[in-house]
Amino acid sequence: MGAPVHDVTMAETLALIDRWIDTGGVHQIATVNPEFLMKARRDSDFRATLQRAALCIPDGIGVLWAARMRGTKLRERVAGSDLVPLLSAEAARRGWRVFYLGAAPGVAEKAAAILAARYPGLNVAGCYAGSPAPAEEDAIVARVRAAQTDILLVAYGAPKQDVWLDRNLARTGAAVGIGVGGSFDFIAGVSQRAPRWIQRLGLEWFYRLAHEPWRWRRQLALPHFVWLVLTGRDAP
Repeated sequence: MGAPVHDVTMAETLALIDRWIDTGGVHQIATVNPEFLMKARRDSDFRATLQRAALCIPDGIGVLWAARMRGTKLRERVAGSDLVPLLSAEAARRGWRVFYLGAAPGVAEKAAAILAARYPGLNVAGCYAGSPAPAEEDAIVARVRAAQTDILLVAYGAPKQDVWLDRNLARTGAAVGIGVGGSFDFIAGVSQRAPRWIQRLGLEWFYRLAHEPWRWRRQLALPHFVWLVLTGRDAP
């Protein structure tokens, strides 16, 4: 479908982030799920962003299913919503500075406060809602750079957060940037994540749709995704 997905585990993802922060450079991570893949088919800028990313983790259970149907086994789902707290815990242990950017006003601050209480020693470099609008980019970049950020977590939703990082991560001075979607909302309690047993059944998408019915238009991409995987061609 034109976008890479890397066969990594959560432990390997954290180890790569550890190495990248130690060695420096610029490394973008994308959390690829079926919606990403369908959007990337229609959006050439988003597709190019995913192709340039240092790591595209298999976020959605549908991605693992699709790979298996196509004869390639991905070992583990690496969900961005699970990665954020684990990464915050590792940052507290290693002394990394984490900047929480995006979501609605006040949500990043609440999520960061919860994580800092949960993981003593977490160094919150900054929190800011901001906007992915190009007119705000220079001011946000300056804010993140001034905070001496190691890891930049951006919650503007796909594809805006990922394209924003592709354009700006190198200017922020952060070694690692990750688009994290609704992760701040989950941590702050603004949205409720599906229970683990529903996640294991691969029905997290249905749980979110039941609790957030406005998402129905986005979910229309899923039947098309299934058809593509099974037939290799667009739905009629």
